Amino acid sequence: MQKRLSVQGYVEGILSGNRVILSRAITLIESQLSQDKILASQVLESILPFSGKAIRIGITGVPGVGKSTFIEAFGKFLTSQGKKVAVLAIDPSSQKSKGSILGDKTRMEQLAHDPLAYIRPSPAGAFLGGVANRTRETMLICEAAGFDVIIIETVGVGQSETFVRGMVDFFLLLMLAGAGDELQGLKKGIMEMADTIAITKADSDNLPKAKLARAEYENAIHLFPPEESGWYARVMTCSALENAGIAEIWDLVEQHKQLLQKNGFFEKNRQNQNLEWMQNSIQQTLGEHFYNHPKVQERLKNLQKDVISGKILPHHAAFELLSIYIK
Repeated sequence: MQKRLSVQGYVEGILSGNRVILSRAITLIESQLSQDKILASQVLESILPFSGKAIRIGITGVPGVGKSTFIEAFGKFLTSQGKKVAVLAIDPSSQKSKGSILGDKTRMEQLAHDPLAYIRPSPAGAFLGGVANRTRETMLICEAAGFDVIIIETVGVGQSETFVRGMVDFFLLLMLAGAGDELQGLKKGIMEMADTIAITKADSDNLPKAKLARAEYENAIHLFPPEESGWYARVMTCSALENAGIAEIWDLVEQHKQLLQKNGFFEKNRQNQNLEWMQNSIQQTLGEHFYNHPKVQERLKNLQKDVISGKILPHHAAFELLSIYIK
């Protein structure tokens, strides 16, 4: 097992932009070992004053929409502008083996070799929203390491993506033209959360379909209630293969940030996200302590059998376990 650094060692490495120590720090905060959690907390507290300066972008979309291809083109555009880009790519995890594919570095090979880019694949595990358990902390570390843009790529398999929206400044929804109602229906709920909808693969024979889809989505979003921030969602077409529409999408990100900074909603949004993060942390920590309680573990299996067989109501079983935990 690799020897842990001191808090100062991690912090100095992160602030200097050392990629090896950055990766080791992220591994540390993803660790489930109790001693690692304490060390990770100290590192995060130390780098907190140096975080928060990057623009945070969440990118999601239906399966097959080409998220990785788009992110590579988008990231390469940003690095060509001299910006440092960190991509936190969340891979789907197997609920049987708990393993994940972690193939984003191979799917984004050009971006992975860009000196201004950093790609960190992490398994989603059982965490909701298609994001890894420690995505927020990883984001803060990357910001402290000097990255200008943080991109969070979600699994995009129909999980509740409110979690993603709750940790980014700009939420980009990628859609396909002519994918069928069954695919589009997966994302109907998050269309209202999107700051921009981008119709991908708008090239060659698919271009007319993409333009038609853009018109249809523009009509649809006009039915949504206006954002309190004053921003209204845009619909774009883009092609990662032809680099079409990529610069325009970044322009919208900058316009969105300027508007929200001007009217105060940018900072207000981040403050609300921090409060939500605290509430989520409370729920998660309580859950961990509850299921690790020896007497709860002792009674849990029998109560599960009783619930399955219909001998006891699920609510009553839950109340009994909670009573055990509270005592």
